[in-house]
Amino acid sequence: MIRRREFVTLLGGAAAWPLAAHAQQQAKLPRIGILWPNPLTASGHFLDAFRQGLSELGYVEGKNMTIEFRSADGRMERLPDLAAELVGLPVDVIQTATSPTIRAAQQVTRTIPIVMGNSQDPVSEGFVASLARPGGNITGQTLFSPDLAAKRLQFLKDTLPALTRVAVLWNVDDPALALALRETVIAANVLRLEFRSLGVRGAGEFEAAFRTATQENAGALIVLEDNLSFRYRAEIARLANGSRLPAMYGLRDYAEAGGLIAYGPNLAQMYRRSATYVDKILKGAKPADLPVEQPARFELLLNLKTARALGLEFPPALLAVADEVIE
Repeated sequence: MIRRREFVTLLGGAAAWPLAAHAQQQAKLPRIGILWPNPLTASGHFLDAFRQGLSELGYVEGKNMTIEFRSADGRMERLPDLAAELVGLPVDVIQTATSPTIRAAQQVTRTIPIVMGNSQDPVSEGFVASLARPGGNITGQTLFSPDLAAKRLQFLKDTLPALTRVAVLWNVDDPALALALRETVIAANVLRLEFRSLGVRGAGEFEAAFRTATQENAGALIVLEDNLSFRYRAEIARLANGSRLPAMYGLRDYAEAGGLIAYGPNLAQMYRRSATYVDKILKGAKPADLPVEQPARFELLLNLKTARALGLEFPPALLAVADEVIE
């Protein structure tokens, strides 16, 4: 026979079994790491879109997955350490954003799957072997499309038929923009437009760049999107409009911040789409077997308020094909 004290001890242990099992179950939840470049005040809606994509696929934080979020808050030098933190936890997959976050994650792990949110040129940057066969632990999406630069310049030319000289504002410290710059130069040559590069390394150089564009009689501006220009998109639009310089941007967010024209993919939809990569990887798919996706659709936004302030009118044909006109 079991004495009363032994019975109570056994009973207490049995009562703890469900709690122990629950703790083990919690520990086994898939852990998704997110490596982010900019403050959420500038780009939080993209993270919301990614979370929405996860939710649509049945993921509930704390129930069937957990999220570990790390943001550099605009200080890119912090990214390597933040990436190392995620790897050290460890996480099961790392959702990245732009090229600096992809590179930081790649440098600390060649085994944990990495999903690219919006790389510029993943092949030339060494992230994947090819778009069709990534070949390593990285896959996801790219912003690159071969005729994107040509379309942007053509829309500018349609708006400004007398345009002869165009300037390009870009971050020289972002190697991912090299391809976009090269494609823009080629497109400018085809349209017989003179080209002027306005390279900057920080927001403190924007005003000088716009003074140079004005002094050199640039008739229009193209802004290449990256973490720097995106974070300061409202300031860039203010400077462009104040310089009476019609400008083309790569994402809708720039036009919504006061930019004249934007043409490119819908980045929020791309982040929402990223969730499908994370889902496939958590279910056993290998990044090497998941082709990198290019944008399937582009949207054209026209800012009528900015056009009026610049004394411009969009041609009817352009208004007819615009996806959105901002009043």
